Amino acid sequence: MPAFSAHRLFAAQALLSTGWAEDVLISVGGDGRIAAVEPGQVPAAGDEATTGPVIPAMSNLHSHAFQRAMAGLAEVAGSGDDSFWTWRETMYRTVGRVDPDDVEAIAAKLYVEMLKGGFGRVVEFHYLHHQADGTPYADPAEMSLRILNAAHATGIGLTHLPVFYAHANFGGVAPNPGQRPFLHDPDRFLALLQRLVPASARVGAELGYAIHSLRAATPGEMRTILGEAPVSGPIHIHVAEQTREVEDCLAWSGRRPVEWLLDEMPVDRRWCAIHATHMTAQETERLAKSGAVAGLCPATEANLGDGIFPATDFLAAGGRFGIGTDSHVATSVAEELRLLEYGQRLRDRRRNRLAAPGASVGRTIFDAALAGGTQAAGLGTAGIQVGARADLVVLDGANPYVAAASGNQILDRWLFALGGEAVRDVMVAGQWKIRNGRHDREEDIDRAFARVLSKLK
Repeated sequence: MPAFSAHRLFAAQALLSTGWAEDVLISVGGDGRIAAVEPGQVPAAGDEATTGPVIPAMSNLHSHAFQRAMAGLAEVAGSGDDSFWTWRETMYRTVGRVDPDDVEAIAAKLYVEMLKGGFGRVVEFHYLHHQADGTPYADPAEMSLRILNAAHATGIGLTHLPVFYAHANFGGVAPNPGQRPFLHDPDRFLALLQRLVPASARVGAELGYAIHSLRAATPGEMRTILGEAPVSGPIHIHVAEQTREVEDCLAWSGRRPVEWLLDEMPVDRRWCAIHATHMTAQETERLAKSGAVAGLCPATEANLGDGIFPATDFLAAGGRFGIGTDSHVATSVAEELRLLEYGQRLRDRRRNRLAAPGASVGRTIFDAALAGGTQAAGLGTAGIQVGARADLVVLDGANPYVAAASGNQILDRWLFALGGEAVRDVMVAGQWKIRNGRHDREEDIDRAFARVLSKLK
């Protein structure tokens, strides 16, 4: 990876790892990491003054990039029993119509939108591997390479998770035709991971892997992959997203999905349990104490009618969570965190559910999601502190809501009154990727994306 030019940023207000500070000088080294953080300074000649408060960029811990192109296409009512399972048929139709060029174009557009929404990194849970009939491309890593290309072109940080997917349901049920583009056996999947080790390194991406779900892999396949994977990055899995999944798991094993996963697999800090929506009190406490991150995608979970994650109980047990945008019906930090809190309010019919008495809700959930997202992305250091990647968001100081706020009120205004439009500038690894709300490749990326949408309509 090329070295970046070193520079110094001056912020009147910045949210550091130690809390809010004023008149902060942030020095960024040539490696794209923060070299110094100095509050109480006066800007010198050559220092770049930001135009608003500076906060850390968030890691988006769960993405299926290609699904951004189908957002809005599954909103026609069916029989009255519409659910994840009926939505999935629309997803399969989309999968059958996109090629590698399309996937790269969709991902590039999505990643620009994520940057504008305050995300500095995406964890791509990537299971679209093959052609529509299941035939591998000449390079079996073709689709993953297109994701790497899109991330590199847009500048967003990437943690890439190729996904193992082999079956349609618990117990090794044969896959259905719509799932053919996703499928591997363990040997081919391990070869894919090996192929992606150098490719990911070339563009500075982190590499882990995912098992799609307990439905999609047998216990033996999971153990083979866990034992032989040539990477040491994060491990993600969908689990307990829908009630039918819980019922099917009980019928297969006599145990619920999270219960089975914690009993049978070495779940620890490397793991991220995506959704984990339907848990008993005991499962909630066990997952919290495992060290794994709960990967929450409130906008998608609401869109699909999945249910509401037991966040109040999970946090009370010491659990860690991060946020993702999953199917990308929303693409901003603010919308996901707002919906997370609002879901708890709607369920409990009470306000301010995820913060301790006297604490800012915005600050509480932002800090928690930042730490959990960083862990789930396989990164060691979060926030604005020496040694961390210079992944920064500048909120719009010209916005009267932001201009009139200070400290934690800035986050509460952003998350609960404004949303994505308050993000002005975004830096990733020491380089500006969004300036004044725009990406420098936006027009070309939009044109390519529009061609894909025309193809899918």
